[in-house]
Amino acid sequence: MASRTDATSTSVPVSESAWAPLRQSLFLAIWLSSLLSYIGTWMEQVGEAWLMTSLTTSPILVALLQSSDSLPVFLLALPAGALADIADRRRLLIFSQAWMLGAAVLLGVLTILGVITPWSLLVLTFAMGIGAALNAPAWQALTPELVSRAELPAALALGSVAFNLSRSIGPALGGFVVAAVGPGVTFLLNGASFLGVLIVLYRWRRAPRTSVLPTERLVGAMKAGARYVRHAPGLRAVLVRTAGFMIGASAVWALLPLLARHQLNLTSVGYGVMLGCLGGGAVLGAVVLPSVRRKVSADWLLVAATLMFAFTATTLALVHSVLVVFFAMVVGGVAWMTAMTSFILGAQKAVPEWVRARGMAVFLLVFQGVMAAGSALWGAVAARAGITIALEAAAALLVAGLGMNLRWRLGAAEGIDLTPSPVPEPIVAGTPEAEGGPVLVQIEYRIDPNQADEFIRLMQLVKRFRRRDGAMRWALFNDAADPARFIETYVIESWAEHLRQHDRMTRGDFEIQERARAFHLGDEPPRVTHSIGVRPSS
Repeated sequence: MASRTDATSTSVPVSESAWAPLRQSLFLAIWLSSLLSYIGTWMEQVGEAWLMTSLTTSPILVALLQSSDSLPVFLLALPAGALADIADRRRLLIFSQAWMLGAAVLLGVLTILGVITPWSLLVLTFAMGIGAALNAPAWQALTPELVSRAELPAALALGSVAFNLSRSIGPALGGFVVAAVGPGVTFLLNGASFLGVLIVLYRWRRAPRTSVLPTERLVGAMKAGARYVRHAPGLRAVLVRTAGFMIGASAVWALLPLLARHQLNLTSVGYGVMLGCLGGGAVLGAVVLPSVRRKVSADWLLVAATLMFAFTATTLALVHSVLVVFFAMVVGGVAWMTAMTSFILGAQKAVPEWVRARGMAVFLLVFQGVMAAGSALWGAVAARAGITIALEAAAALLVAGLGMNLRWRLGAAEGIDLTPSPVPEPIVAGTPEAEGGPVLVQIEYRIDPNQADEFIRLMQLVKRFRRRDGAMRWALFNDAADPARFIETYVIESWAEHLRQHDRMTRGDFEIQERARAFHLGDEPPRVTHSIGVRPSS
């Protein structure tokens, strides 16, 4: 529905009944319609890959099929995430689903009429990717609105089950349809699968979100999302590990159609069964992963998943036995589910609610951007050196990338409480203009000089969340004439952005702030002043 890879699905251990969210009628309707839509998407993937290998034997063009699907997310992820955080997600989802329906129907009609070409196939695949890019961040942020907090883990797990059930069913079904009536019909069926989601979304009467704060503008929201990522070490670690895995793993996705058709001599049905084996492995991984996760850390799970996927790539490169290859695809499915779950959970733990869609959009940007670049890279390598060499090199790169585990830990965000804990609005005279600014905030502390070093170290953590939540500049000064006097200063773009900064405070941030303020001497709290930039009158 949103993507050809499991980048927007996740599976987490559940404390409630695994089926509890299905008692919610809206969640049940969306879950069923998304399952059908995922099946349609996987059917279309088989049809596209098989059609491209029928139109051309060029490894580069075949690999570009994956790139054309992934590139739109790389280009549009951050704007789409910002829209999902500041606009009506329901309307955005309806638009993106309708866009993908139109692209799928057009692709089906052109294919049935026999006028499709490799380049028009790439263009329409790119158009489908645009819809997926607009859809993915909003869809990722949708589930918490549909179920209670207690049911959220079970709801996320059910989303993963839907995706991977479709991965088991869709490719095989797509292979049968391609063999029976041609790829054009799979595209039309995929278009029809979007109708179910559209109907459910249209009937949903989403409660409007109200806020006393002015709505963020798109560019400002994008800047806020990028700033958050820059100053969130936990999220950056997830992004680095994701890129390190995907650059090697993308070779399997890019070269699988060529391998199936020209080295294993499979029919479209056999190719669908091969992808179904990978989907079956992913479902198996979803079943066993919760119990394993309770015993093994996310970083060691990712190490195991990487080695398993490297095994799959190596087997595809060296073994031409169909049964052995199918077994390797099952192993690869388990590995893929494990890796994607680790990345998604790590990203979710690193972002609070106010920037969730933007944080996940940046994750998708890295995921799909590396997928697009990697697919083109491995297509070029295969064209020059052959499929076997390309897959062997990709497996070696996967293993070499494990060295990142020493520095970039997926558990970097563990233990950070991102529950909202907004602080009261600042007390000022009058009502400043919302867009007035820049705003200079100064906080004066009295600190025992003997404890100054410890205070300064703690203030570096304060600096991190001030910058992450809106400050353009931050500094800490010590009065040269009074060693006990420290002044924290930071600058925010506008008064409205400063109010949002107050609203974005989390419990973890608040605890750090209170630890720093505990060093302050005296009965009165630290003195806070707000100064707003002025401009000469015209």
